[in-house]
Amino acid sequence: MEKFRQFYSEHREKLFGYLLRKSGSVHVAADLVQETYTRYLERYRNQELSVALLFTIARNSFYDQMRAQRPQADLAEVPPAMAADQEHRFLVREESRQVLAALQQLDEEDRDILSLVVSSGLSYREIAAIKGCSEGAVKVRVHRARQQLRKALPERPL
Repeated sequence: MEKFRQFYSEHREKLFGYLLRKSGSVHVAADLVQETYTRYLERYRNQELSVALLFTIARNSFYDQMRAQRPQADLAEVPPAMAADQEHRFLVREESRQVLAALQQLDEEDRDILSLVVSSGLSYREIAAIKGCSEGAVKVRVHRARQQLRKALPERPL
């Protein structure tokens, strides 16, 4: 069980980030992290720990919840920054809202692949195995999704 605790500690923030990018909601992401680890432990307790399997379960949990509820993502639910300065917190929240809104404009597959790349720490080859496509296809989709995000996000002053 200690091995699983360490696995949980190492990957929970990455998993949360992935689910936040997919759902656009802090509360949904937090619930799904809990659901993902619960499913993983219940079904795969005696198998070798796998990050790819963890993210596959998270992705499936997300789709299960969306099918069951069909909620609208609340993009205003961004966690407050830890900075003491209120202006800085506001700017961080506003930027987070803009990024989440831009992510929601992407095609669902592009958003999923980009979220896996950014959040999971998995290689393109591992993501390709999860998605059932080639490594080259993953690279192309990531590149195109990043280009779309750049166009959707406002220019930031230097």
